[in-house]
Amino acid sequence: MRNTRTGARTGRHWGPTTGLAIMMVGIAAAQAADCPRKDALGTSRLLKVDAATTPRVGLKSFPQTLPLADHEVVLTFDDGPWPPTTTRVLAALAHECVQATFFLIGKSASEHPELVRRIAAEGHSIGHHTWSHRNLKHIKPNEAVGEIDRGISADEKALHGVATTTPSTPFFRFPGFESTPATLDLLQSRGIVVFGADFWASDWNRMTPQQELKLITDRLEMARKGIILFHDTKAQTAAMLPAFLRHLRDNGYHVVHLVPAPPPASPAVEPDRVH
Repeated sequence: MRNTRTGARTGRHWGPTTGLAIMMVGIAAAQAADCPRKDALGTSRLLKVDAATTPRVGLKSFPQTLPLADHEVVLTFDDGPWPPTTTRVLAALAHECVQATFFLIGKSASEHPELVRRIAAEGHSIGHHTWSHRNLKHIKPNEAVGEIDRGISADEKALHGVATTTPSTPFFRFPGFESTPATLDLLQSRGIVVFGADFWASDWNRMTPQQELKLITDRLEMARKGIILFHDTKAQTAAMLPAFLRHLRDNGYHVVHLVPAPPPASPAVEPDRVH
């Protein structure tokens, strides 16, 4: 059996980030396989994402998106964690045995670390969304980098107890999708995938859960696939989500869960030979 930390059979060396990625894949796969409800929507497959092949995705911001088939969707949630609503979102996802990606605000993560750990423990991926949700396009470059790094560090500390600017899941979304060439290049150089979205629920606008459900299902009917943006801080979204997941199930849609791809294997080290 291969050692998951050293990759002994191939001569690879896998660091802590790779080990976490493997653990996340195992958690998500196990939860999808062990779903107690046979009629649940479920997670159809895992998609490994890395900055080398898909550095920036989401058709609302970039010319390319993830390689999804017709009727495949990726569920993403921004701005959490926020206990009154994030817990309801998690309950809805658990009921249908599906996994999502949560782009967390560092300040909120530092205030609710137990909820960050719960999100990860339930098999979801944790991405990053700055420290305080400032618009990075309209602040000084060094301040923008500070917002990015402080947010990542806070998320990692909440998740693992250790503050680091190297994200265990290298996924990032700009607040308001407001990036600059410099920040995009910085994140790509650090191996961090930047997420836009293919369409969204517009849940930053006040509406009833029923209105939001109609809006997002109409947009889904037009797009037929893609990365969907919600906000787990919105009560109307938390209330609408169970009905939306049932809509996916009843209309033949499949949920794809995103996980970080392991870094490329380093060459095997040959032992010294005695001549």
